[in-house]
Amino acid sequence: MSGDEVLGFPAFPSGMTRVPRFARSWWGRAWLTAMEETALDTIQLRKGRRFAYGGHVGSITVSPGRLAATVYGDDGGAHRTVVEVERLGDGQWDRFVGAVTAKAGHLAALLDGDVPRELVEAAQDVDVRLLPGIGELQPHCSCPDWEFPCRHAAALCYQAAWLIDTDPFVLLLLRGRGASELLGDLRRQPSAPDPEPVAAPAGVTAAEAYALPVAALPPVPPDLPELAADALLPTVVPGPGVEPVALRRLVADAARRARALRAGSGRIR
Repeated sequence: MSGDEVLGFPAFPSGMTRVPRFARSWWGRAWLTAMEETALDTIQLRKGRRFAYGGHVGSITVSPGRLAATVYGDDGGAHRTVVEVERLGDGQWDRFVGAVTAKAGHLAALLDGDVPRELVEAAQDVDVRLLPGIGELQPHCSCPDWEFPCRHAAALCYQAAWLIDTDPFVLLLLRGRGASELLGDLRRQPSAPDPEPVAAPAGVTAAEAYALPVAALPPVPPDLPELAADALLPTVVPGPGVEPVALRRLVADAARRARALRAGSGRIR
C-alpha cells in the first residue's frame, strides 16, 4: 500500500475555553506528554495553549508522519507550522496488525474510538511503539522563535490532541497508515479455521436409564477372622494420644458395619 492517505480538519473556532482540557483520553494525554516533557520553555507552552483555545490555528492536515497547519500570531502574521512523527516500518505494521487481530475486541475498540491499554502493551511486546515518546515529536515553524517547541507548534499539538481524542485513527495515520489501509491489512489476514463440530454423545432419558437391568453384584465375602483387624492396623502409631487397642476396635467395628451393609441386612448396631 502507498500510505498516502491525507485527512483535512477544519479550524476549531475561537473561544474554546469551554473545553475543560485538551486531552480527556489516556492516549491523548500521552501525546501531550511527549510534547510538554520536551519543551524548553514553559512560557511557550502557555502561549500555545492560549493560541489553541483562541482559534489561532487554521485547518489541520494530517498525513503519514506529518501534522501541518497555518498558525496565526497575535499580530495576524501567518506561520506555516509542521510537526513530524516517526512512521512505523512495514515490519512494525505487520506486527501491529498481528496484535490487533490477536483479540477481537481490539479492532472493535478502535472503531468505537477507544485505544485499549492492552493493545498498546501488546504492540510494545513486539517492539511497536504506537504512542510517541518524549522527544519523538519534531516541530518546524516558519516563525523566528528558537524555543522548542515554539508557541505555534505547541498550539498545533494541543489541537491535535482533540482530534486524537475523538478518532484514534488520526494517531495511526500519523504513524504511517490510515483507517482504510489498516482495515485492508486486517481483511487480508488469514482467518482461523472453524473448529470441527463435536457431535453430542448419544444419551437416553432418565426413565430409560433407571429401567436398565443392574448387573449382579459379587457374593458377600466371608467374615474376616479376628486377626484381620490387627493386620489392618499400621505398624507405626499415627500420632500421640492414639491407643492401639482403641484403633483396633474402630477398625473391627468399621469392618462389621461394611459387611452388614454389603449383605443388605440394614442392621447396623
